[in-house]
Amino acid sequence: MQCRVTEIFYSLQGETRTIGLPTVFVRLTGCPLRCQYCDTAYAFTGGEKMDIDDIVDKVASYSPRYVTVTGGEPLAQKNCLPLLSALCDLNVEVSLETSGAIDVSAVDDRVVKVMDLKTPGSQEMSKNRYENIALLSQQDQVKFVICDRRDYDWACGKLTEFDLPERCEVLFSPIHGELEPSELADWIVADNMPVRMQVQLHKYLWQDEPGR
Repeated sequence: MQCRVTEIFYSLQGETRTIGLPTVFVRLTGCPLRCQYCDTAYAFTGGEKMDIDDIVDKVASYSPRYVTVTGGEPLAQKNCLPLLSALCDLNVEVSLETSGAIDVSAVDDRVVKVMDLKTPGSQEMSKNRYENIALLSQQDQVKFVICDRRDYDWACGKLTEFDLPERCEVLFSPIHGELEPSELADWIVADNMPVRMQVQLHKYLWQDEPGR
């Protein structure tokens, strides 16, 4: 079995609950979405076909504690599922970064799902697969990328509609370079929202340099 891989690299996790921790990233190629703020368009096409065993061996060579499978949209490749399970067999914490547009029901239970809900500002809100929310557990995370106040208000509404804070951890992230992090922080504090605010650490350290 093979996956098409854009890159495998070792860096610090820039987002999610494990922000700042050394992590191996496996970036799979391809994505059916075209979010207006996408910062990984280079992963839409190209890449290299690799056997799953070779991917796992490459990941294991870093002796990681944390592994993240990302994209693009990893679940757009059917062999992402056996890849995730094979990585879990390394006895490391494996997370999956997914757009929320594809069914996550077959993802290995050992995998931490970090699932986006696309806001109006993404221009891909219609792709949200809300059925996925019922498949999330306390180990998982829902992420909202916030472009402006409209996105913030929409996201707050979804927290209530789906009772998200009772289901899993919720992350609010300001779109880098467009919404000031301090502005989003002020909104969260003023409304006493039960969410974790995050910024993209890797962009402050390395800007948009691929493979970092």
